[in-house]
Amino acid sequence: MIEEGRLVEQTPAEVAAGTEIAGTETAPGASPGGNSRAANGMHSWVRDLVVSVAISAFIIIFLYQPVRVEGTSMLPMLEDQDRLFINKIAYRVGEIHLGDVVVFQYPRDHTKSYIKRVIALPGDALRIDRGRVYVNGRRLQEPYVPNRFSDDRSQPEMVLPAHEYFVMGDHRSISSDSRDFGPVDRNLIYGKAVFVYWPMEQVGVVR
Repeated sequence: MIEEGRLVEQTPAEVAAGTEIAGTETAPGASPGGNSRAANGMHSWVRDLVVSVAISAFIIIFLYQPVRVEGTSMLPMLEDQDRLFINKIAYRVGEIHLGDVVVFQYPRDHTKSYIKRVIALPGDALRIDRGRVYVNGRRLQEPYVPNRFSDDRSQPEMVLPAHEYFVMGDHRSISSDSRDFGPVDRNLIYGKAVFVYWPMEQVGVVR
């Protein structure tokens, strides 16, 4: 079975789903002063809510995007249905580095998003010999790939074109990645996976 390692973007409402805020009630016979305090409290609550929503919207629109992982091709780092934040400006102001876990539009269908790890950079000479990855003649050390997730696939040496990146899933034996659909153009990479926020046992920085 081949796993794609797809992502599903989440809206702010989906991120906050399941949380409820109780309303404020005024007991029968309460004094006018009590009503005034309750009204002021409600106005303050509404103001804080609007400010919080505005800040959240700014962060989600311009900085971070919550997404959900579909598939197990990035095990053991990321599990199926993990929720995480991706940094959407990291590669607008900085460079893509070897080992980064990136989010990109699937080259064969731009309506789909994939998540994989960068294995080789533009200009690198890459070959794979029975699962062992060599970049510029040196074997790549990959502590993020447990032995039980490795495979014995090979690939002839290739030099990556300018602006293209070779990406692979950490669960090599089931991942559909650059070995299948080729290097990924820089313009298709739009985010860096940074932090898993759900489930609680998975919370942590993506490495």
